[in-house]
Amino acid sequence: MTALWIILGIIAALIVYTLIKAAFWKSKPAENAEKQEPERVDFDRYCKNLSDAIKIKTISNYDTSLVDWNEFDKFHKFLEERYPLIHKTMTKTKIGDASLVFKWEGKNPSLDGIALLAHQDVVPINEGTWDDWEHDPFEGYNDGEFIWGRGALDMKNHLIAVMESIEQLIADGYVPERSIYICLGHNEEVVAAPDNGAKQIANYLKEQGVHLEAVVDEGGAILPVNINGVLDCNLAGVGIAEKGSINYEISVNAKGGHSSQPPEHTAIGHLADVIKDLEGHQFKASMSKVVYDLFTQIGKRCTYPVRLVACNLNILKPIVLAVMKKIPPAASLIRTCTAVTMASGSPQFNILPQKATITVNFRTMPGVTFNDVEEHIRKSVRNKDIDIKFLVGKEASKVSPTDSKAYLTIKELCESADSKNLVAPFLVMGGTDSCNYECVCDNIYRFSPFVSDTKLLLCTHGTNERLPLSAVEGAVAFFKRYVKKMTQD
Repeated sequence: MTALWIILGIIAALIVYTLIKAAFWKSKPAENAEKQEPERVDFDRYCKNLSDAIKIKTISNYDTSLVDWNEFDKFHKFLEERYPLIHKTMTKTKIGDASLVFKWEGKNPSLDGIALLAHQDVVPINEGTWDDWEHDPFEGYNDGEFIWGRGALDMKNHLIAVMESIEQLIADGYVPERSIYICLGHNEEVVAAPDNGAKQIANYLKEQGVHLEAVVDEGGAILPVNINGVLDCNLAGVGIAEKGSINYEISVNAKGGHSSQPPEHTAIGHLADVIKDLEGHQFKASMSKVVYDLFTQIGKRCTYPVRLVACNLNILKPIVLAVMKKIPPAASLIRTCTAVTMASGSPQFNILPQKATITVNFRTMPGVTFNDVEEHIRKSVRNKDIDIKFLVGKEASKVSPTDSKAYLTIKELCESADSKNLVAPFLVMGGTDSCNYECVCDNIYRFSPFVSDTKLLLCTHGTNERLPLSAVEGAVAFFKRYVKKMTQD
């Protein structure tokens, strides 16, 4: 009986401890952050230049023979005309088919430089959707509230903001201690392109003996979050890593023949079992430090009841993981994802397939390699008489630290710009050019400093892509402040 009372006492003490811990386990908005000095931003010039940049159809394609390279030449001339100080002050090098590198030599060449990344290319308009656009997708229409068009969010808005910030810094007479690189790839939208412009730029920098203090590229944004009674903030997500994307072709062979005399299972029938095995045997889920830190930072800003869960993630991890696995967007944060995306079989309706094939896309977590994926396929599929062929892909990136000068600078600038801003690290689901720079940099961050509603971000790669003009001045000012903070010592 005494032992029972001791156990009950321990449980009661733990409950009380948890309640008290949650009450004090919180972060407050950065009310005492250093006040930012105003920055000169030419709003009208930015809007004009972004609109005109959208008009240039820099559409990339895996098949380079289908790319209109004249459009990229036109874009390069556009940059020359609109940013004369950059072209006068910085050295420009063309890399590969259409990538560009600008270098602003710092006063102290012994210091590692910083790089601001963007890509020039955009995705095409989906066939049959052109008339669904409220404004021509390559008009760059400015209605006073938004700038519309392909690339308005991905990512000519970011590219123009970088160019504007550097052009203005040169005009202001700023002289950096560290060297500054502007790196503009030309085919980021082509997944695992064999002639990837960013990879060629990174290799070029490596050959030049360049090592970078930090890289900033697209990936995160500033999202207003208002969950009634739970959380009210602007979530500034800084991507410190990105998932990989690996594609395999899996085939089953059979005799074939006439469809009037089918066997019990055709090649497609056997392939159906392969699909069921793959979908039924997902990669193991786990809460990485990236996700744990994300939940922790957000949890500290939530109201009291939610903090009870957030401050006890280590204890409640099995329950949290079980719930997340049931929600596809959440599941993608905690495991390598398996998606069967393509299938093929017989060339005609009355012919039994001699070969049936599926293509499977794996979005891999950091640390999961090509070999790990192939081993998982062979372990998961009961029918071992399958052919597995690697198609194309790239492994997940490394994880960048959250205690580097660059990350802390991003955090400081965001929090001092608005007391509602909450900076948190996260794992980028898609791919960016930045992963190619691991050979010259350890501190790589994916953050685009535009405040944008989640509904607008869903227009990326889709219909009616558009940038809210209210986000312009803050983004350009951010880049100016970031460059000065990072290159003053």
